[in-house]
Order: sequence, then structure tokens, then C-alpha cells
Amino acid sequence: MQFDEAARALSCGAAYLPPAADAGFSSVGIDSRSLAPGALFAALSGEHTDGHRFIADAFSRGAAGALVERGKAADFAELARSHGAALLPVENTLAGLQQLAAAYLDRFPGLLRIGITGSSGKTTTKEIALAICRAEKESIANAGNLNSETGLPLSVFEVRSHHHIGIFEAGMNRPGEIGELARVLRPHIALITNIGSAHIGRFGSRTAIAHEKKALFSAFTGSETALIPRADEFSAFLAQDLRGAASFFGVEDERGARPLGLYGWEIDWEGVPARFALPGRHNLENALAAAAIARAAGVSPAAIRAGFEAALPLFGRGEIFERDGVTVLRDCYNANPESAAAAIAFCDELDWPGKRVYVLGAMLELGGEAEAAHRALGLALAASKADAVFLYGEEAASAAENARSTGKPVFSTGDMDELRAELARALVPGSLALLKGSRGCALERALE
Repeated sequence: MQFDEAARALSCGAAYLPPAADAGFSSVGIDSRSLAPGALFAALSGEHTDGHRFIADAFSRGAAGALVERGKAADFAELARSHGAALLPVENTLAGLQQLAAAYLDRFPGLLRIGITGSSGKTTTKEIALAICRAEKESIANAGNLNSETGLPLSVFEVRSHHHIGIFEAGMNRPGEIGELARVLRPHIALITNIGSAHIGRFGSRTAIAHEKKALFSAFTGSETALIPRADEFSAFLAQDLRGAASFFGVEDERGARPLGLYGWEIDWEGVPARFALPGRHNLENALAAAAIARAAGVSPAAIRAGFEAALPLFGRGEIFERDGVTVLRDCYNANPESAAAAIAFCDELDWPGKRVYVLGAMLELGGEAEAAHRALGLALAASKADAVFLYGEEAASAAENARSTGKPVFSTGDMDELRAELARALVPGSLALLKGSRGCALERALE
């Protein structure tokens, strides 16, 4: 992207541009240490550091320019000139980064833009949708879970002219964030996976979460499509007052799925069966959400089946593997009350001849709901088929009393070494071990 084009998009009336008329940048980054030569460095101001401190380092590493706060631009003008670099001054560099990403997307009018959000399942749905769409069309998506106020805009700059479909998930950590990301992406197709309790500590209620998630539709102009889970409690609310069409997904297509336990599902899609390797009902729901995206994008049934077959579990999201004779279900990338209950129910449903050991880490970011949610988790564990229960983290300790109510052995600790040692004694060949907890617990360490 050329600097003069970027300056016009940002209304940089006092942009400091290099003398070459065709000067531009080839990528965008926010970490000076990982910039590629020719990149634009966005100097973001955060709670703990100020990106302006690293502008000199960015230029020394070959950055072609920097996005800076207008009030600080003069401080770096001479430095930029000495490196033949540009400065793009804006009032707020985060807003400027998002605005520049939106302008960059405008360069690709043929790109079908797809947005995904929801309380859980966003990343898995995105990856399945990408596998489906790639079977037929050149497609791109944000890597991993780069779905934040900075992650999504930075991912947008990876779009190239050969891409036909762009699939981007949008996450939220604060009110207003989904609306900001919607203004960057302006999706033609936007899907909400579900409305759950994740981040309820920051938003106060599921109703508030539903309002925030619905903001993914806020950039609609009339021709777009909102994809909504029919079985969700908030489906009617999500479909209200849309500037665009509402389409529902999920329930009808479930009739064509046959569970294969730990081996996932067989999905009969328009008369032809396909194997889908991700186990659990929640992953079936993710697959059907991805198929709804593909249908709306005009992807063929054959490509949908091929995508189902190609989809593989991501780290910490429904992984199944064996270690020392123990079968492990590692589903500990994140956790909330709904996903923890689903993981327990899935393990209970398995026809398992050996010992069942359920390891539950704390569910974080629940705010004032944390104690009640963990007590409810304890009741679910007490009623479960677990032969032994292990709890990790301060918040999870609230589940211990209820978990013991039916006489199960329950071990609760906040020390990972203690957890690891007790698990080593409890797990025997033939056991099933469930690992489920929030990312902050890094529960995968329990079986290292």
C-alpha cells in the first residue's frame, strides 16, 4: 500500500512522507522486534507500554514508516527523514490501524468478507469453514485466534488479490470492541455461534453479551446475511431489526449426523456421508455453523463434505491422543460453564470400560458469577461418571465441596506440581483423562 494512499484514507493532513512518489509499505506490525523490512509500524499506546518508545528500533530494523499519535509526530520527524521513512500522524493509533485496515480491504472489491463471533466455538468454526471454502475457492482467515482489536486488523493485511473469500473471527474483551471490528471488516456474511457466559465478568449478563455480539451485524447496509443459531436462547433477539437477511442454522442438519464417540461424527450431507474427526456435540454444532457459512458463500455440497473430512482438532480444542496407555481428551484451550458442562456430558456418554478421571481447571473471567458457576460445576461432577475428580486453581476450589457430595474422591490444588504428581498416581493404563479449563490455567502442563 502506498503511503500517499494511506494518508488519504487516514486524512493525514500533515503526513510526513518520503520523497519517492511511489513509496509504500509491504506489511503492518505492532511489535518492532518482529517487523519485516518495508513494514509499517503502528505505535500503539497500551496500559503497560507505549509503542512510540520503539519507533527508533522499528526504523533501525527497516520499517518503511510509522503510524503515530499526531501530538508526538514532530518528535520523530527528523528520525524518520534520516531513515527515509514516513510518518502517518493520527489522533489515536489503534483507531488509525483499524481505519487503515478497512481502507486496505476496499482494494479488494471481489473479496467475499465473512465474520464470525460468539461465546465459544469461534476459532474451530472458522477453521472448519476455511477447510471447506479452500476445497473450492482461494480463501484466507486470521491465523489462530488473532481476533482482537489489533489481531483482526493486522490479519486483514494478509489479504491478496488472488483471494476470493476472507473468513475472520472477532473476539471481545471490552464493550464496543465487536462494533469496531465490524466497521473494519464490514462482512457480507456474519455468523454468531452462540451466546454463553464467557466474559460475563466484564459484561454483567448474557443479555449484555448478546447485545455486544450482535454488533457484528452493525455494519450491514441491506444486502448482507446474518447467520443465527436457531436453537440459541437469543436467536429471536439476534434476528430483530437487521439491515439485511436473517438465516438460521443448526437444528435441521443435526438429523443427518451419527456420533462416533471419540472418533467424531459421520455426517450425511445432502445424501452423501462424510467423516468429521472432532468429537462432541459442540463440535458438531461448529461443523454445522461452518456449513451454513459455506452455503451462504455459494460453496458446493461436495466442498462441504471435503472440508468436514479435512478438519482436524486445534491445540487444546477436542484433541484426542494416547499417552502411556491413557487416552487423553485435551480440551483446555478455554472454558466457561457451558463448555465445561458439555465436556463432562460428552465423557459420560462414552462407552468406556476403564477408569474415568476428570481434571477441571478454573473458569476465568466470570466476575461475580464465579463462585456460583463453580459450585454448579461441582454438582455436575458429583453427578458424573468420573471415578476421580481433580480441580486446579483458586476459583475451582469452590467446586470441591459439591463434587464430593456423592462420595467421589476429589483432589483440589492451586499447585501444578502437586496436581501433576497426584494425577500420575491416579492414572493407570486404560484410563480416560479429561482436561478442561481456562487458558490461564495452562492445564496441558498436568500431563507433561
